[in-house]
Amino acid sequence: MPIPIKFGTKEVNDPDHTPKTTKDKDGKETTEPQKMITVDNLINNPTPAWTKQPAELKAEDYKSFYRELYPMQFEEPLFNIHLNVDYPFNLTGILYFPKMTNDLNMQKDKIQLYQNQVFVTDNVEGIVPEFLTMLRGVIDSPDIPLNVSRSYLQADGAVKKISSYITRKVADKLKSLFKSDRADFEKKWNDIKIVIEYGMLSEEKFFEKAQAFALYPTVDDTYFTIEELKEKIKPLQTDKDDKLVVLYASNKDEQHAYIDAAKEKGYEVLFLDSPIVSHLIQKLETTEEKVTFVRVDGDHIDNLIKKDEEQISKLNDEEKETLKTVLTEIIPQDKFTVQLEAMDSNANPFIITQPEFMRRMKEMQQTGGGGGMFGMGNMPDMYNLVVNTNNELIGEILTTKTTKKKERLVNQALDLARLSQNLLKGEELTTFIKRSFEMIK
Repeated sequence: MPIPIKFGTKEVNDPDHTPKTTKDKDGKETTEPQKMITVDNLINNPTPAWTKQPAELKAEDYKSFYRELYPMQFEEPLFNIHLNVDYPFNLTGILYFPKMTNDLNMQKDKIQLYQNQVFVTDNVEGIVPEFLTMLRGVIDSPDIPLNVSRSYLQADGAVKKISSYITRKVADKLKSLFKSDRADFEKKWNDIKIVIEYGMLSEEKFFEKAQAFALYPTVDDTYFTIEELKEKIKPLQTDKDDKLVVLYASNKDEQHAYIDAAKEKGYEVLFLDSPIVSHLIQKLETTEEKVTFVRVDGDHIDNLIKKDEEQISKLNDEEKETLKTVLTEIIPQDKFTVQLEAMDSNANPFIITQPEFMRRMKEMQQTGGGGGMFGMGNMPDMYNLVVNTNNELIGEILTTKTTKKKERLVNQALDLARLSQNLLKGEELTTFIKRSFEMIK
């Protein structure tokens, strides 16, 4: 509160007294005791940091105020944003970016709302844009009504202006940090990306401003803005339809083989692992002309970025029909759709892929969004089994005379493909291990 509140007294060092040190005849030093004085015990801070001008405060002052607000929080904030405006409304405050997690809910209700230094609430939804409710700090404004019901706030003109101002101020601060020290901004990206990505999805004006500082990291820890990324990948990752194909991975370990195949061709692979990435790339595809995002394990690399040249199959039409019949008799049709493709002979014989559209819709539905409207959220997982007709093993499957050996070769190749997609578990994994030992005896 702006008025000092005193509760009893306390003993403190006398600021006007400096203890004297004397020496006796033997040279031994003696320091007199510190003089203490009794003062009023002030239990509040009548001039907190947000009531001061930014020019009056140093970096340590902001950190001290953060510790004052959150005494049980041991991690330092990443950076702060000082709000200070007196027209067309009055607003002061300090917002802090703490280290974030990928949980969209755990950080909320940490911003305190005051009116002339009188605490009102720590539920600032409707005043602060929703994506910023994961931040921490204080907002103080005499123009915010004490009636903070949601319906009242939604209809209040001043509150709408305040919300827009906070969005703009945060975007400007992020842009400034990015420009002044990009290396430091990149180091902090993983700790703040969830807020920025959420803001890009929920606030159109923030999305527009974020194009200047939103980063897209690669699997090799290189960071690009969207414009830098487009310029970088344009020479190699433009397909035959003149569309820019952005490859991305969500798990470096599980998708390692696919990432490796893409890098061998000189392609950049982004590393996008936030829980709302499917929503974000959907948004980017609607705003960026002739740009499409494809997860790196969505198909064989030659199919992800189709060029003009086409591979010629070693199999004739009759052999393809025979092969298709053999495979459909062995491979479970309720889980896999078999498709034959002529690829490089060094490419794997079997490659399991999941259609980008269906997988993305399912992911969006799981985090709340588009998938549900298409009824895809509860659909069973379906995969494509891409069979490389130019691989030597496929020729062996065709020419093998015994049915038992055919089945063993097909099942072994299928299980290896499933293993590369982390789809082989439980009893099926046990069977695969036993079969593998039998084949090397």
